[in-house]
Amino acid sequence: MTEGFSEREMNRELTGNNLIEEKETPQAAEVIEAKKLRISVRNLVEFVFRSGDIDNRGGKGVRQEAMQQGSRMHRKIQKRMDAEYRAEVPLKQELIMGHYVLMVEGRADGVFWRETGTKIYYIDEIKCMYTDVTRLECPQPVHLAQAKCYAYIFAAQNGLDRMGVQITYCDLDTETIRRFEEVIPFADLSCWFGELTEAYRKWADYQYEWNLIRRDSILPLEFPFPWRPGQKKLAEDVYRTIIREKILFLQAPTGTGKTMATVFPAVKAVGEGLSDKIFYLTAKTITRTVAKAAFDILKEAGYRGKVLTITAKEKLCPLEEPDCNPVHCPYAKGHYDRVNDAVFELMTTEHDYTRETLLSHAERYRVCPFEMALDLSLWSDVIICDYNYVFDPNVYLKRFFAEGVRGEYLFLIDEAHNLVERGREMYSATLLKEDFLKMKRLFRTYSTKIASALEKCNRQLLEWKRECERYTILESVGTFAFSLMRLMSLMDEFLQRRAEFPERKEATEFYLNLRHFMNMFERLDENYVLYTDFDGEGHFCLHLYCVNPAQNLQECLDRARSAVFFSATLLPVQYYKNLLSARRDNYAVYAASVFPKDHRLLFIARDVSSLYTRRNRTEFDKISSYIQIMAQARRGNYIVFFPSYQYMECVREAFLLQSGASVDFVMQSSHMGEEEREAFIAEFSGERERSLVAFCVLGGIFSEGIDLKHDRLIGVLVVGTGLPQICSRREVLKSYYNGELEQAGETVHSEDRGGDGGSGVRNAHGRKDGFPYAYQYPGMNKVQQAAGRVIRTAQDYGVIGLLDERFLRQDYQLLFPREWDDCRVCSLETLPELLEDFWLCINRISTSGNENN
Repeated sequence: MTEGFSEREMNRELTGNNLIEEKETPQAAEVIEAKKLRISVRNLVEFVFRSGDIDNRGGKGVRQEAMQQGSRMHRKIQKRMDAEYRAEVPLKQELIMGHYVLMVEGRADGVFWRETGTKIYYIDEIKCMYTDVTRLECPQPVHLAQAKCYAYIFAAQNGLDRMGVQITYCDLDTETIRRFEEVIPFADLSCWFGELTEAYRKWADYQYEWNLIRRDSILPLEFPFPWRPGQKKLAEDVYRTIIREKILFLQAPTGTGKTMATVFPAVKAVGEGLSDKIFYLTAKTITRTVAKAAFDILKEAGYRGKVLTITAKEKLCPLEEPDCNPVHCPYAKGHYDRVNDAVFELMTTEHDYTRETLLSHAERYRVCPFEMALDLSLWSDVIICDYNYVFDPNVYLKRFFAEGVRGEYLFLIDEAHNLVERGREMYSATLLKEDFLKMKRLFRTYSTKIASALEKCNRQLLEWKRECERYTILESVGTFAFSLMRLMSLMDEFLQRRAEFPERKEATEFYLNLRHFMNMFERLDENYVLYTDFDGEGHFCLHLYCVNPAQNLQECLDRARSAVFFSATLLPVQYYKNLLSARRDNYAVYAASVFPKDHRLLFIARDVSSLYTRRNRTEFDKISSYIQIMAQARRGNYIVFFPSYQYMECVREAFLLQSGASVDFVMQSSHMGEEEREAFIAEFSGERERSLVAFCVLGGIFSEGIDLKHDRLIGVLVVGTGLPQICSRREVLKSYYNGELEQAGETVHSEDRGGDGGSGVRNAHGRKDGFPYAYQYPGMNKVQQAAGRVIRTAQDYGVIGLLDERFLRQDYQLLFPREWDDCRVCSLETLPELLEDFWLCINRISTSGNENN
């Protein structure tokens, strides 16, 4: 089923193996765009003028936070200016560079004029930072260079013989302003700008030549496999979405080939001039490996593309622990003096930028491999990375997204169901009262002012703590925000003055957490809830909780031409559309499963439940019997998923008593390291004399992302409905979507929470029920992910058992994937016969297949 496409679009087809668009493929535009390269003013000057060390000391490590809050202060400063002041003026200059045109573009923060005998126009470059700007003696060279770029472009386009530049610095803590001005003759600006672009020329020349190579490799590129049923249709839907600059939600079960069905049309779109760069975004390392494999397959078919896999700094750093300054890291010292040469050699000699390649090259040039990888992203055609690098306000790639304007990018968002909780985490913030006490003790020996400011904040937190029993919703934080601002200002000044002291790491982490809280506080609106509670260790917490991340994520999505959210478990799709995007014109596609239904037995146990009221020895024995019956029906490997470690331990005792030595047994433990996880998965390889039963936690590391094909796994039992444990955060979510919370003294009703709630489940009062959003939908996603571990290829076969009578309820069955419409119902008494019939059927299918072969 496909939703959202017009009849005309639905009739578009793939001709042969190539994507062809009726009339809308911009053939003429393609020729023009192939000869045009774009670079922002900011990227150009930072790239050419940078030098020296990487240094996270002296407050330098918080520049990105300044970017987040700085845009708001930009607008505030601009509104204060005279009527002659024009804000956010788009400027661009096209330079003929032989066979191509280099377009230098950006937005000047402000343009204004002054009458001093003659009219002089000025470019205003506004820079907001967490520092005492009154101490600045001159503008930073990079900031002055940005202003001079805009000044040259404006003067050249308006025939001016001179231009003024004004650098406006603002202290974000105090809003103090410091300005530097100068007037520069146009001849000097012209000479300077020519030298700047000439310094960049070798990079632009290479990019132009490479773009032609890339395009010529893509145009004849064909789909690398025979089309699976429905796969061609998926690829067409993705391509149409890109053509129309829309967002697509793609629900595609395992086996439909959704990865290649999204990657291939995205690559073809780049070849057609519809996009310039693909971001493949994932939540887990294993998914990044799958994405890289897909692009490798296309390369084997003729695709020429530079593919970068961004690895987390901690995993890429040559040191035991990242400490990015010239004192503690030899790679940080002089990094910017050497990194351009390192990047140019790597980009002109290699096309795959893996962790191993980056480490080897960084060692050769003695540069930071992580920062070098970020630089390489500018020259890469495909960037495979975590969600953070596009969506996280603290981590996003400023090289692409800092200007706040749309680029010709495509976002392919894999396992998109994970982005709901990840998005909430990114845009939420928490302060712990105990941290303020700890910092107060630390700063007593360094600064009485900071210690006093910490004590003032602690007193307010103590007052809230006395009023809190389980959790308390706050309408506002009152003057507490001003106390935090005062504290941050004092700490910023101290950290810049004291580059080294023993507790610097702890102090910096606390400071950055404060920054993040205040940055999120600036976003506070109807999508947030302020509340207090106690964590698992009894610490008192103040939460700024982003219950609906859609608007924040949409700001990020708007930076791309098009985006595709895809997953095997994106149901109900309206739930994900409401929480992952603020747009209401998004498309949705449901891909049918390609696996033969007779290869899989799906059953619901009607005589067991994991309800808290029924967690007793009798119930544990029943579940143990289900496991025992399944493991004995056919020798093979099985996984049983439990709602918690505690529940798993209770069933383990009963199961080992029942099974004795009749099966092999392994169990997931908490905090497993990488080697332990690999050893656990290795248990599913090789022949065994008896069945293997593995106990795992639902929603844990083994219920998603593992790929046990063929006979490595022939059965899964899911105990319970996957509901998250009751906690204050889940209860806040439930109350929010029930419309029971008040914000700023006004009740926010459920219809303001983003649509109809997906399944349309409503409570007795006719309002949307918060229970599905807070508990049921996340729980069923975990159930579907765990069930999806069994059938991974068309040759696989296996059993899926749902051990909870609640699955028989209509509200749960409405959430089942369509391919689960053949679900059987059984009990302990009827299960043996059900399994026997299924495995006899599988034996007949296998025998028939062997005879045909």
